[in-house]
Amino acid sequence: MNSPLPKPPSTHPYLAPPLPRRMACWFYEGMLLFGVVFIADYLFSALTQTRHALDNRWGQQAFLFLILGIYFTWFWSKGQTLAMKTWHIRVVDRQGQPLTQLRALARYVCTWLWFLPPLAAIAPFALSGPEIVGVVVGWIWLWAVLARFHPQGQFMHDALAGTRLVDARTFHPKTS
Repeated sequence: MNSPLPKPPSTHPYLAPPLPRRMACWFYEGMLLFGVVFIADYLFSALTQTRHALDNRWGQQAFLFLILGIYFTWFWSKGQTLAMKTWHIRVVDRQGQPLTQLRALARYVCTWLWFLPPLAAIAPFALSGPEIVGVVVGWIWLWAVLARFHPQGQFMHDALAGTRLVDARTFHPKTS
């Protein structure tokens, strides 16, 4: 009984790219976002005539949340951010189709699970800077490692949002 050999895992269209590549993309995305946040913050400060960094703090954070939401929702609905293009990663829905604006927005909200739990956990405590960094980095590491338990290696926020990361070099969307 000669059965055809299964495809190697790396070429399965719905398997996520390797975790180190996704985390390198994640880190690179953070570096690129520095410019987006800098310009958005400058714009907010100029428009509101903010003279002190703590003035309008909540408004500033809400504005940055909105700007980042627009940035990610727009790029993800196109399939890739600049960092994702660099690292040959694409985001699609569970069926392998491009994301709708609404699905991209859901993914954006779910991605805050990378940061909100550790920030909420440390809020009641007077931790030092290194302790805060340790808690946040520890959570990010744990959140990333949880992808090893997903059947296609996806991050948990992708599973929650109904999206998946795929290797842009080997993935070919289904045409319906």
